[in-house]
Amino acid sequence: MPINRRQPPPPAVAKHGLLSSRVSSQGITRSGLLSVLALLVLILLVFLQLPGRRPVSALLYSFSLGEVDDGPVSRWKDYTVARAAAFAARNDTLIVTSVSEPFLPMLNNWLISIARQKRQDQVLIFAEDYATLYEINRRWPGHAVLVQPAPDSQTAHDYGSQGFYNITSRRPRHLLQVLELGYSVMYNDVDIVWVADPFRYLEGDHDVYFSDDMFAEKPLNHSHNLPPPETDGRTNICSCMIFLRPTRGGKKLIRSWIEEIQKQHWSENAKPHDQPAFNCALRKTAKEMDLHLLPQAAFPSGGLYFRNADWVKRTEGMHAIVHNNYMIGFQNKIKRFKDYGLWLADDHADESPLGQI
Repeated sequence: MPINRRQPPPPAVAKHGLLSSRVSSQGITRSGLLSVLALLVLILLVFLQLPGRRPVSALLYSFSLGEVDDGPVSRWKDYTVARAAAFAARNDTLIVTSVSEPFLPMLNNWLISIARQKRQDQVLIFAEDYATLYEINRRWPGHAVLVQPAPDSQTAHDYGSQGFYNITSRRPRHLLQVLELGYSVMYNDVDIVWVADPFRYLEGDHDVYFSDDMFAEKPLNHSHNLPPPETDGRTNICSCMIFLRPTRGGKKLIRSWIEEIQKQHWSENAKPHDQPAFNCALRKTAKEMDLHLLPQAAFPSGGLYFRNADWVKRTEGMHAIVHNNYMIGFQNKIKRFKDYGLWLADDHADESPLGQI
């Protein structure tokens, strides 16, 4: 089977035997049963247009599988990355993120911005707890998968916490699984908003595409090579927006990233995160792959976009994504998105495949 052929999620089991392939000789005829079911579907279609309800397409898909229970179901525990990737991929390409339950509102904001670019169907979400796995697949069947073991997500709210580190350090393993299956993959953190389609900037056939996390302004015609290290010997490439092809070079980078993370351990005195490890892996493997630095005007850091209004005005119409970094605190990020008109989750939830969260 070609890897880009869409596969359905695991079939559901009808609750209380409501959907049966057999009809008693004393009961309703087959044609009558179909008429009743058609009427029920019409009623559901009307009901589901109400604000905050589950998207119609998601429910119709799960209904076709025989799912009548809208609650969490344990079958998603056995949903594999291979099956989830085949289900969501388009043109052998996936858009992925990883998220835990506290960040579901931010996830929804990100999804709405992607839906506006008509690319939501190729999104695959790596759920970092069972509550997230069940809630996403209840609303949008097949678009979330969980890789065992599930970390403790409730401590993941705070940047620098061990819970935050435990989740972000799993990111390269998720990406490597997708690459090993033969898919190209775009990774985004959920504190990103698409203001245009970033795929139009993925020119050429490079192994890895990434953006600079510096807040210093670059010339519009800057080099697309890996920037030279700063005076401290470090580069500052953002690990929150990456595009990788399933090439030898792309896989080598991610394996090196995993190795660098394994060398560091979280403690109260040393609170590491995944980005320095990513930069270290980039420097070590740069000569063994084809790298491409994306244009700063399209992929600015939050330190540039939210702090340099003059630059934003001069580059208007060039932006593809806005990353809400250089800000600590979940609620602080939401407030800044609201201040800049980039918080979509409250007034535009009907555009999300998840509905209102």
